[in-house]
Amino acid sequence: MTAAIGPKISSRATRSVFDTGAVDFHGEELSANPGWPVTVAGGTPVPVYVAAMGPKALQVTGELADGTLPYLAGPRTIAEFIEPAIAKAAADAERPKPRIIAAVPVFVSDDVDAAHAFAAQQLSFYETIPSYQKVIAREGVASAADLAAIGPAESVVRQLKRYLDAGATDVVLSPLDRDDALVAENIWAVAASL
Repeated sequence: MTAAIGPKISSRATRSVFDTGAVDFHGEELSANPGWPVTVAGGTPVPVYVAAMGPKALQVTGELADGTLPYLAGPRTIAEFIEPAIAKAAADAERPKPRIIAAVPVFVSDDVDAAHAFAAQQLSFYETIPSYQKVIAREGVASAADLAAIGPAESVVRQLKRYLDAGATDVVLSPLDRDDALVAENIWAVAASL
């Protein structure tokens, strides 16, 4: 069985390609030395984002990446854990503070109980993953569904603004119900009002 490539190794190789247009990296799990050009004339730098929520991944993200994309990380986790860790790592590496792009599951509905039950069904898988268990505990909520922004549009907007107030630079709305056109319209309206 091959070990997973760590975020530091993959971020260093990717950062080299995007910053210098070249890479010559040879490691145990990853080698990168393309024989073709890796830049596009007139192109702009491609940002590197890491889905980081653990301390080591956040440190690497602060040192090497342009930001993190945490999913289901609530406002408390962002304010008390993610933002301070990534900001310190960036400062120690003399880099600008990376973006924190909070991906939040969203369900806009006047029937809050039904929406919460649907969210619980869709998100229960995350409750089995240790990193998400830590987030649920840090947030002081009972389940992953409690981290979703659920309710009427005005309520969902208030919930999403808490992420921005906590230190997220951006919020990505991740619809829980992707099959209903009216739900999609409601989410677009929420996004427009942020």
